[in-house]
Amino acid sequence: MVGYALAEENLRLGQTVVADSVNPLRVTRDAWRGAAKRADVNFVEVLIVCSDQVEHRHRVETRTIDIPALGLPTWHDVLARKFEPWDGERTLIDTAGRTVEQSLAALRAALSVLQPR
Repeated sequence: MVGYALAEENLRLGQTVVADSVNPLRVTRDAWRGAAKRADVNFVEVLIVCSDQVEHRHRVETRTIDIPALGLPTWHDVLARKFEPWDGERTLIDTAGRTVEQSLAALRAALSVLQPR
């Protein structure tokens, strides 16, 4: 709830907000959309996936963290996560077989042709 409120306030101040989170539930996606709508700003939803399960697992299992107290999900945690179907428009970026730079280029290209809602 704090994240949504902070995002909304920053949007009202004219700032750009990037909410980087898994958002597996419709209710969380609706909350981010609501923050943008209440602030009366355009928004774009992006779903980033890795369609190669072997690569995805490798990324999960070799991920490092710079916040010691924050635990990382295991591969089992990732597989067990409930992900509700996306019910609205979104831009899909598949990072499988791509470097970070290539994925970012794909995102920038996709965003350059979008009409924000």
